[in-house]
Amino acid sequence: MKIALIGYGKMGHAIESMAKERGHSIVCTIDTQQELAEKACLLKQADVAIEFSTPSTAAENIRHCLLNDIAIVCGTTGWYTRYDELTLLCHERGGALFTSTNFSIGMNIVFALNRKLARLMRGRNEYKVDITETHHIHKLDAPSGTAITIRDQIAQCGDRSKDDIPIQSVREGEIAGIHTIRYDSPVDTITLTHEAHSRQGLALGALLAAEFLPGHKGVYTMDDLLEK
Repeated sequence: MKIALIGYGKMGHAIESMAKERGHSIVCTIDTQQELAEKACLLKQADVAIEFSTPSTAAENIRHCLLNDIAIVCGTTGWYTRYDELTLLCHERGGALFTSTNFSIGMNIVFALNRKLARLMRGRNEYKVDITETHHIHKLDAPSGTAITIRDQIAQCGDRSKDDIPIQSVREGEIAGIHTIRYDSPVDTITLTHEAHSRQGLALGALLAAEFLPGHKGVYTMDDLLEK
């Protein structure tokens, strides 16, 4: 499969290395909006683009790919104010868009556990819930998209308002990512934690999404990949 990488930072390099190990080729790497224009012809050769850029550029990168009939996997967070606009564009163009706030298989298992736990906690007001997310100092958005997903799942599956679910964001060192959900009561504490040891889990998930996308049209998430 021919892959274009949009966003060529540490995640981009991790995906590039793993993609080659899995027998794929990288047709181009793009790291600026100027390069997006300069390498437009190379980008069109790709079967799929994998996008890990910045919150301020992701939406336009997605838009560019959809307008040029390029399937795209997006792992950037912080652009979701334009989610409805871009999913509508995807459907109008007959394109393919795969998005997730976290591509780790393990984290998506935690998402499923989080939804189940939220349902079990309905009516148990003695438990106060909070979320803590810790990432490396280079991460640009806070709270993380993953933490927002966790909060939204608790609100949707349980009986708590988003406003009653605080998120604490910590930025230190080169931590790949730690997310902890805590239910605390006067008699006990329940915690659910996912800790990423490196970017490799995210890179693998993004590549699995890229391998899934050819031949599909519409908007997909990790739920579609895990349930296929």
